[in-house]
Amino acid sequence: MKKGRAMVEVDVRGFSCPIPVVRTKKAIDANPNQPIVVLVETAVSKENVSRLARSKGYSVQIEQVVGDEYHLLLTPLMK
Repeated sequence: MKKGRAMVEVDVRGFSCPIPVVRTKKAIDANPNQPIVVLVETAVSKENVSRLARSKGYSVQIEQVVGDEYHLLLTPLMK
C-alpha cells in the first residue's frame, strides 16, 4: 500500500478484540476525514476493524502481508 502523505497508523498487532476495534475507533474519531492504516495480525481483528470502518463511512483495502498479518487502509468516503 502506498503511503503518499503522512497517514495515521494504528498498530494493534499482538492485541485481541476488542482492543483493535477500540483503538481504531479512537483514531477515526481523533482524525476525521483522514486515511488510516491499521496493522492487525488475526483474521478476526481484520473482520471486526473492517466492519467498524465501513459503519463509520470508510472504504477498506486489505493487504495480506504474511500469514494472518494484514494492513488495512481505511479511506473516508466522500459525502
